[in-house]
Amino acid sequence: MTAQIIDGKAFAASIREKVAGHVARLKQDHGLTPGLAVVLVGEDPASQVYVRNKGKQTKEAGMLSVEHRLPDTASEAEILALVETLNADPSIHGILVQLPLPEHVNAELVINAIDPAKDVDGFHISNVGLLGTGQKSMVPCTPLGCLMMLRAHHGSLSGMDAVVVGRSNIVGKPMAQLLLGESCTVTIAHSRTRNLPEVVRRADIVVAAVGRPRMIPGDWIKPGATVIDVGINRVPKDDGKSRLVGDVDFDSAVEVAGAITPVPGGVGPMTIACLLANTVTACCRANGLPEPEGLTA
Repeated sequence: MTAQIIDGKAFAASIREKVAGHVARLKQDHGLTPGLAVVLVGEDPASQVYVRNKGKQTKEAGMLSVEHRLPDTASEAEILALVETLNADPSIHGILVQLPLPEHVNAELVINAIDPAKDVDGFHISNVGLLGTGQKSMVPCTPLGCLMMLRAHHGSLSGMDAVVVGRSNIVGKPMAQLLLGESCTVTIAHSRTRNLPEVVRRADIVVAAVGRPRMIPGDWIKPGATVIDVGINRVPKDDGKSRLVGDVDFDSAVEVAGAITPVPGGVGPMTIACLLANTVTACCRANGLPEPEGLTA
C-alpha cells in the first residue's frame, strides 16, 4: 500500500482563494478591508524571507499589508510602544511580531502586549487559555492548518485515536487541544515518552512536531494511519548541499500510512494561508459580523 499524498501547497491555495472571496465581500458589503501588521526586529535572513512572503500573499488576497521593520538595537520599550499603537489602530485587525526577537527583548512580554483580539498568531496567554477551555479564540496558524487538512481528508474525526509527538506551545499543545475539540482520544508524546514506538503505532492520526529529522520511521506507523508531518529540518546531502526533511521518515512511512503530508509542500504552505484566514476572522469578530465559513477551527 502506498499512502495518499496530502498536497499542502494545493490546499493552501484553496484557503487563500476562500480568503480572497471573503475579503472581496467584506469590502463590497461592509466597506471593510482586513488589515495585517507585521513587526520585524533585526536582520534574521529566514525571518526576512518569511515576512516578505506574508506581505506578498496578504496583498494578493486584497488585504491591507503593513510592515514595521526595526533594527536589532531597538529597545523593548520601543517595540511595546509600536504594539500599543497598532492595538489602537482600527485599520489593523491582525498583529504579528515575527520571532525570534533579539536576546535583550522579553518575547513573552511583547506577545502578551498584543490585543488578544488582534493576536493572529494565537500566542497570547488569553488565547491559549480560551483554546484550552474550549472557548472561541485565535488559533495558532500551523495547528489550524493541520486541522483543516485532517477535516478535509476524513470529514469527522470523532472517536479517532490521535498521537501528537511534540509538546511545544506553538504546535504540540494547541494541536492536542484542537483534536480534543474534534472528539479525538489524544495523547501528547515527546522525547521522554516510554515505549514511544508503541504509543505512536496505535494512532489513527499522527502529528509529528518534535523537530528531529526522520525521527519517526515507517514501522512506527499503524497501517492506514494519517500522518501530518510538521517538521522542517535541513540535512546535508552527499554533494555538500542540503535539503529539507520532516520529522517522519517519508520513504518508509509512505509505504504504510493511509495518507501523509510531504516535506516540503505539506504543512508549511498552510501556515501563511491560515495567518490570512485568522486576520479575516479577526476583522469579522471586531465588527460583529458572522465568522468566515471554512476558515476557523
